[in-house]
Amino acid sequence: MKAQDRAIKNWMIQIKTKKLGLPRFQRFEAWGPTIITSFLTSIIRGLPVGVSLILEAGSKPQFQYRYFYGVPEEGEKLKELLLDGQQRLTALWRSLNDNYEDKTYLLDLDTTEDEDLSAIVISRWRHKENGKKYPLWVDDPKECWERKKIPFRILNPDNETEYFEWAEKASGGDLKKKDELLKLIIKLREKISTFNIPYLYLPAETSPDVAIDVFIKLNTSYVRLTAFDIIVAQVEEATDQSLHQKVRELETEVPEITDYIDTSSYVLSVAALLQDKLPNQRGFFRLDLKRMISEWEKIIAGAKELVSFLEEQRIYDYERLPTETILAPISAIFAEAPDDPDQKGNLTILLKKYLWRSFFTERYDRSIPTRILQDFRAIKKVISGLSEEHEIPIFDEKQYPLPNEELLEEAGWPKKKDRLARAILLLSLKKGAKDFADNSEINRRNIKVREYHHLYPDAFLKKKGLNEKETYRALNCALITWKTNRVISDKEPVEYLLERANASNLGEEEIKSRLSTHLVDYDTLNSGDYFKFLEKRAENIKEVMENLCR
Repeated sequence: MKAQDRAIKNWMIQIKTKKLGLPRFQRFEAWGPTIITSFLTSIIRGLPVGVSLILEAGSKPQFQYRYFYGVPEEGEKLKELLLDGQQRLTALWRSLNDNYEDKTYLLDLDTTEDEDLSAIVISRWRHKENGKKYPLWVDDPKECWERKKIPFRILNPDNETEYFEWAEKASGGDLKKKDELLKLIIKLREKISTFNIPYLYLPAETSPDVAIDVFIKLNTSYVRLTAFDIIVAQVEEATDQSLHQKVRELETEVPEITDYIDTSSYVLSVAALLQDKLPNQRGFFRLDLKRMISEWEKIIAGAKELVSFLEEQRIYDYERLPTETILAPISAIFAEAPDDPDQKGNLTILLKKYLWRSFFTERYDRSIPTRILQDFRAIKKVISGLSEEHEIPIFDEKQYPLPNEELLEEAGWPKKKDRLARAILLLSLKKGAKDFADNSEINRRNIKVREYHHLYPDAFLKKKGLNEKETYRALNCALITWKTNRVISDKEPVEYLLERANASNLGEEEIKSRLSTHLVDYDTLNSGDYFKFLEKRAENIKEVMENLCR
């Protein structure tokens, strides 16, 4: 990748002759007049305006493309694609050619308030009856110059005639004034013509996925583009369909999917796996887009099965999800699942083990896309009867062992983005996690109003000399709606629970029963020995974990 400079005059020639084009994945114009005037002011003052990125088109352009607004119909063969810098060069091209319908950009030479020259913008409108563009003075050289303004279009280095005529009209026939004005305009034209906008240059042999990767990393627009943004344009070009519309279709059919993951990244990951590609940017840019759209019903079917599967495991939202990376492979597997009930039942058991192993092992803590694809392929082989379950990499317990009691005890607070802590919390929901107050089981509707509650109160433990790291443990957490955190003070855990039980006309046995649905042992909670309680709960969690994972 080479860094080079190109003067504005040469940029304008490249655009006008159609040697420079814009990839279709580029957003259309997004800059407003405030940003444009600031940009033009920087040029006239000789200040840096950023670096552009060009891809040599070669004999066959790497992307579908379009041209800048208002370029001539006739032109030469496309030589380059502008990957980054579209907003700047579009603003420059359009202001120098004055082809904005409702705006005209001028150079303000009145320096009474600002010592330096500045660009300004004048809003324009057409009279419905006479068709004239108002305010009229903008197009009247004499009135324009009386206001110390010069339209940017006469500074266009590619226009060699208009500035003479403009200066003549602006001077009102005064030859001396005309000469002075011409000298000023020529000086300004030279300044703009020779102003360099630097750019980085990618050679024609650069592959599309590498070019886009560089583009995303170097993109200097105010709103960063994602892989999804780029593929939206490519899908529309390849299939004449809107990917945004297809995603909305998915969200309408399966509204719950939005509780778990951003659907734009999710659909690309599922599509990539269905095409045996990595579920990452590299794989996305190698998708067969026509095939992706043709398989959209599969993607929707997989999403429906995924949501049903997660609800069965009492997993309801992103806030409690240990890792979202396994949603796409599970959905893709369900999308191609056999219709036979027995086979589907066996598949669900296999995926349940896969799901919980992804939560409790370190398999997806790094190299995620590669490992996802490896496991996805292995699961498909098992489904097809071509291999055994133990050959699925994530099922290798020597390489990816389940955590022991000590690791379970040390897991942090599940409200944070901690894989193991969230996995423990999810296990505590498996038996229904009944609320201590209203006895309702956890579900998609009420999980949003549940609170992360210390079973052994934080104040009680700190009074005994424990630090926050020791008190904020996943094993010391229950998801309930009782607002006990505001009233428990530093009482022992069972003492305040019994107080609440008596206030709610609940007996001790009922409290025991409700605690058990959170995998909490009443007796060790009642013992007052915090670390003994953690040990006992770790044993209970480990037993449930192993049953689910094996």
